[in-house]
Amino acid sequence: MYKPLLKAALLVSLPVLVAAPWQPALAAPPVAAAVQTAPGISLKDCRLSSQQSPTTVAARCGTFEVPEDYAHPEGKRLKLAIAVLPALDRGAKLAPVFLIAGGPGQGSRESFAPILGAFSRLHRQHDLVMVDQRGTGGSNALRCDLPDDEAEEGPPPTPAETAAMVKTCLAQLPGDPRFYTTSVAVRDLDAVRAAFGYGQVNLYGISYGSRVAQHYARRHPANTRAVVIDGVVPPGLTLGPDLALIAQRVLDDAFARCAAEAACRAAYPQLSERFTRLVGQLAVAPQSVTLNNPVSGKTETQQFTLNTLGLAVRMLSYSPISASLLPFLMSEATTGRPGPLLAQALAVGKDLGDQLAPGMHNAVVCTEDLPFLTAADVDREAMGKTYLGTRTLDALVNSCAVWPRGVLDADLRQPLQSKVPFLLLSGTADPVTPPVYAERAKAGLKDSLHVAVKGNGHGQFSAPCAPRVIADFIAAGTAKGLEVKCLQKVDLTRPFFLDANGTAP
Repeated sequence: MYKPLLKAALLVSLPVLVAAPWQPALAAPPVAAAVQTAPGISLKDCRLSSQQSPTTVAARCGTFEVPEDYAHPEGKRLKLAIAVLPALDRGAKLAPVFLIAGGPGQGSRESFAPILGAFSRLHRQHDLVMVDQRGTGGSNALRCDLPDDEAEEGPPPTPAETAAMVKTCLAQLPGDPRFYTTSVAVRDLDAVRAAFGYGQVNLYGISYGSRVAQHYARRHPANTRAVVIDGVVPPGLTLGPDLALIAQRVLDDAFARCAAEAACRAAYPQLSERFTRLVGQLAVAPQSVTLNNPVSGKTETQQFTLNTLGLAVRMLSYSPISASLLPFLMSEATTGRPGPLLAQALAVGKDLGDQLAPGMHNAVVCTEDLPFLTAADVDREAMGKTYLGTRTLDALVNSCAVWPRGVLDADLRQPLQSKVPFLLLSGTADPVTPPVYAERAKAGLKDSLHVAVKGNGHGQFSAPCAPRVIADFIAAGTAKGLEVKCLQKVDLTRPFFLDANGTAP
């Protein structure tokens, strides 16, 4: 049976949290007087870490209490988990940088821990602040236990079966999901800003975090100095209908590139056609595969299904480095050796389960996206021709039919008209937030610049010279005159692996 809540949480998901090897490690931060304490916040030494990386970073951590329902502040209270890396320059009085994670469903502290080296230039003179958005990480995460049954044979659940699973999840949540939306989260961010005594703040929002950053700038323009959004979700975009089409387009581009390269074409002849046949075969029946499970470390027999295939291929497409493996892994799978590709799906599925809070994800998407979905938005025929098909969207629609709608600002989906400076970053090979999304968001931004990094996937923070461009933009507080030629010249397209040993010499 298909697990809709977790699978649906792949809609706008996960930057590749791998710091480039050239990124400097962050020094242990000094304790800046401005952020030692604040009304309602007491910070203590801590270390930030992630299950996906051995990297740990020294920081100052604490909690800040907010009402679950701002309309009834006398009711239930939540503790938001906060981490601060005080500026290395103790005398710096510059506006802090708030780092906002994606998902929706990721906590900022864990998400950014492995990649904080990319922000080391900013860290010299700016406090780096991470607030786990309500419902994620250490901020009353909206998690529920669901059967781990993606690999079992059988059709997707009926709407009635999905409704039963959703109700079981809702009964387990530690909070009322109606109050865990973007509209409420931006109030939390501004409350934290005020508690610390910051005047203006700079924002960096990645993926779904770009939605949060844009809405914060809408609600609190006087408190917003400059905004970087990376992997842009424009206001008004309904997440879901384009997912399969964009993912397939990126994969088709990879197939075309392989076919155009003599060595890749010789190693993997007719790869696109073979992959299409594999999708058709798995749609009829899964394959039993015996492999060393990368999660358990044990030799196990697992089911290689259409869902696991889609999960592995889509997530490998997020980074040009992992995408370079796709032809090899697909070729293995189409010639009776699907173990390596299935292992990728098992590992990715475990990581997603660890990082994402599905209750918070659905609290956002079932309030801000699915209620606005119309039949005209969905080209089911075109989706049916993709490797992801309509499965994820159908599961989400069925889940949201039961999920309660939450707090929604009336203008959250309206195009943003703003004088706040914006730097928008995209990757031309991004399988979830393509550059056209950033162009759509940019239309109403008076002081803005959009840069699309050639060959890169989801998340530009670690692209060569991107940290400098981001730091220069924050320092200037305007997109006017920003030097971005180094980023425009970058091409992160990677040669494909020709076998298990790597690329051509």
